Amino acid sequence: MADFFNEFWHWYIAIITVLSILGCGVLLWTQSTYRVKLRADGTHEQTTGHVWDEDLTELNTPMPRWWIVLFYLTIVFGFAYLLLYPGLGSYAGKLGWNSSGEYKAELKQARADFGPLFAQYAKQDLKAVAADPQAQAIGERLFLTYCAQCHGSDARGSKGFPNLADRDWLHGGEPSVIKQTIMAGRVGAMPPMGAALGSDKDIESVAAYVRNLSGLSADPIKVAFGKPKFAACVACHGAKGEGNPAMGAPNLADKVWLYGGSQETVMETIRKGRSNTMPAFGEFLGEEKVHVLAAYVWGLSNPAITTAAAK
Repeated sequence: MADFFNEFWHWYIAIITVLSILGCGVLLWTQSTYRVKLRADGTHEQTTGHVWDEDLTELNTPMPRWWIVLFYLTIVFGFAYLLLYPGLGSYAGKLGWNSSGEYKAELKQARADFGPLFAQYAKQDLKAVAADPQAQAIGERLFLTYCAQCHGSDARGSKGFPNLADRDWLHGGEPSVIKQTIMAGRVGAMPPMGAALGSDKDIESVAAYVRNLSGLSADPIKVAFGKPKFAACVACHGAKGEGNPAMGAPNLADKVWLYGGSQETVMETIRKGRSNTMPAFGEFLGEEKVHVLAAYVWGLSNPAITTAAAK
């Protein structure tokens, strides 16, 4: 990528840009000129100067003069724009304008306008913020902007992305834990266990046992063979498969599946492992906005609080 910041690219882009505009001007000039041919009857006709088969002349009907002038003005405008604003490689323009500067100015103005409101919510308990209708509306906008891409606009997630609207949590559903998750992000990794378990039959038996833990149908013989093999998974998921929120290890004894609960999917998970990352938003959004966002997310799984507040 460093090659694209070489000085060569500045001149490459600048020259192509200027030549393109000049080329438009040359093309316009060639199309707005014509020659006059004298007819046999003494009258004149406008031609392009192209003649075929000795007497077939290409006539020329140029564009209206006002239209040609308008095109020339756009070329002049193009050069004036490139003089004032960035557009010629790394040249910043006489006005020094750039989109990042405008974005920072908008952010500064937004902080001035809404900063006091977020600061007010930051002083309140997270559950109290979740019960505030105005804070809910702000949290919803934040969620739709930054979280809906993965968790969906209804927060019910999809394959590999947790459902935030139920009561099942990988790391715990307490408000402080949710806030910490948004602030610092999470890294979920289940190591591949195929080599540790051995053959595909052993993997199939463990998958059957795991499905049986959550009440799904499974071959009882395979369940019996898979139970002792499950010992390789106890360190993270516990002896009864109830998971460990401190590690982010999912509960295997309920009917909530992040990647799916079919026999084939569970076997794939055991054999290859899983890896997923929740990005950190603390530095990007700031703690005050995260506080409101965390309150909204907590309220999604505690609808009684938010419903009562709406009334």
